[in-house]
Amino acid sequence: MSTAFPEPASHAQLGALYQDHHGWLQGWLRRRLGDRERAADIAQDTFLRLLVTRRLPGVGEGRSYLAQIARNLVIDQWRRQRIEQAYLESLAALPEPETPCLETRAIVIETLLRIDTMLDGMPPRVREAFLLSQFEGLTYPQIAERLQVSVSSVQKYMIRAIQACYQVLYAE
Repeated sequence: MSTAFPEPASHAQLGALYQDHHGWLQGWLRRRLGDRERAADIAQDTFLRLLVTRRLPGVGEGRSYLAQIARNLVIDQWRRQRIEQAYLESLAALPEPETPCLETRAIVIETLLRIDTMLDGMPPRVREAFLLSQFEGLTYPQIAERLQVSVSSVQKYMIRAIQACYQVLYAE
């Protein structure tokens, strides 16, 4: 991949990249995913990502750059499917009158995805301290004991976790 930041995309460069590599990328994805339609969708999303970010690979780096973007899109898709499936399974346990409408479901799934992304971006100790605090209700001294760190370390972890929460909340 290019060393610093790829050059901003021009429409002509993007068109040439599309023409040179779209067929290859779609075939590469089809072989890995085993699904022609998903491969086509992800290949298109890959080039859409390039168009939106306006970043192109360096000379001779087209395929590896496109493959990395496509891999990230596949991972995002799998993550979304996993979260949606878990949410739908939890909804199936609810009595019918308590089942939320489709709009509410979509909002909840998007929120869960944002939380998952936020947690995934935290360093392991910060994430663990945050989860122990928020979901197990442990106090800072209990978390410190569990993680075998000082209470002041737990305080620092929680500050970082709360900052990550605020970044997600106020990013838009």
